[in-house]
Amino acid sequence: MKLTDQEYGAMVQQLAKPSPMAKDLTLAFCVGGGICALGQLIEEGFLAAGLALETASTATSISLIALSVLFTALGLYDDLAKRAGAGTLVPVTGFANSVAAPAIEYKTEGYVTPGGMASKMFNIAGPVLVFGIGASVLYGLVLILFRLV
Repeated sequence: MKLTDQEYGAMVQQLAKPSPMAKDLTLAFCVGGGICALGQLIEEGFLAAGLALETASTATSISLIALSVLFTALGLYDDLAKRAGAGTLVPVTGFANSVAAPAIEYKTEGYVTPGGMASKMFNIAGPVLVFGIGASVLYGLVLILFRLV
């Protein structure tokens, strides 16, 4: 059965359930805000313990990454993402989840083999790293050029 793009689009519209946009947006906002609030609470705890702001910020990022990986390993992060949608894409935790999930899934295939953990764990995060590093290099070169002028 060969469908044109228009026929396929009509079929998808007919079969797809309408998305409860207001509910989805509210839930994403609350969960994403909750993750950020948790990060702020963690940072305030590190500051109260006597860490300098820069050190506390670093420790907070590490803590959020560790929690994200732990929740991914326990299968809780995916359950939360199913309900909260984009709210779980808060950069640090979402990125950690996108690296940890394939690593956990493909661990049984071996660590370094072509279909194993090392080759699969950056399937999702790889393009983010490539474009992020590329953009930072480009930004650095532009900054150097402006300083020379």
